[in-house]
Amino acid sequence: MLGLVILVWGVWSSASGRAHGAISTSTMQEIERVNEKGPYLGIVVPNSFEMNPLLQSPSFVADLQVPYLDYFGRRFRFGKVENEEVIVVLTGLSMLNAGITTQLLLTLFKVKGVLHYGIAGNANPQLQIGDVTIPQYWAHTGLWNWQRYGDGPDDELALESNGDYTREIGYLRLANYQNGSENGKPVENLLNNVWYQPEEVFPVDGIPEVRQHSFWVPVNKHYIKVAKRIEGMTFQRCVNSTCLPRAPRAVRVKRGGSANAFVDNSAYREFLYSKFNITPIDMESAAVALVCHQQQIPFIAIRALSDLAGGGSAVSNEADIFASLAAQNAVDASLRFITLLFA
Repeated sequence: MLGLVILVWGVWSSASGRAHGAISTSTMQEIERVNEKGPYLGIVVPNSFEMNPLLQSPSFVADLQVPYLDYFGRRFRFGKVENEEVIVVLTGLSMLNAGITTQLLLTLFKVKGVLHYGIAGNANPQLQIGDVTIPQYWAHTGLWNWQRYGDGPDDELALESNGDYTREIGYLRLANYQNGSENGKPVENLLNNVWYQPEEVFPVDGIPEVRQHSFWVPVNKHYIKVAKRIEGMTFQRCVNSTCLPRAPRAVRVKRGGSANAFVDNSAYREFLYSKFNITPIDMESAAVALVCHQQQIPFIAIRALSDLAGGGSAVSNEADIFASLAAQNAVDASLRFITLLFA
């Protein structure tokens, strides 16, 4: 009886063109068709206002035969940028969306590298809104071990002894950020400390189910070397009649950080910069980096600064005004990078 059920199910699946939990026959045929033009450069973008300037640019030419393919709520757009075959895909907000979308991209299509671009908050007081940053490393700064009250830096974290957690990266002592003090010292805080943790990763060339750890994920060495050639590139500085003090420029920086939090707090911004030397702060780049790192696909992220996270200067915290300018600057830098990468 069980065999009959399986047989009927198999016939129905073949007739419908869709297997349970699998890609439909018609979609698989489309994927195979577009992969004949690969390998592609994957261009991964968080939001539509960041993606639209690229799609509207004369540098992007959509594929006339298969302009796009929709799958699992994502639209993968095919075309050329500077005569290079590309796939452009929008992730949506957050680490989860960015990770899922990037994994789908790499699983379904022949991809030789990934360029991720967008806007970001700024933690670096030496830079200004509109500047385009290209970090050499990315970290997910939202994976924590929240230490119990009463324990301190010398106390072992829960589950640290079996390798699940570590005190090697550092921690945030919440008591340091209270307004009040007692005898010149911060008052203890029941929220205590949060310790930053590396991600568990499972590289394609590793042993299945044997974890490795990664906090600072490096950008591809060749990509970051090519990016050096766009350092100093300048961009537009005005939105209508509102102008920045100077023309924004492209700059390579040491580190960027991502987490599922929109950082609009100057104290935390200053902590991220002083503790980790992080410049751009966003909600997606580290997820894209981690997936590419595990799949051993070359990766780079280009993020234009839209605001000084948490405010603090005459032109800070103006994301509503300068987000469109930052998005355009990120696109312009990305197009230049692609040109140089495949020159």
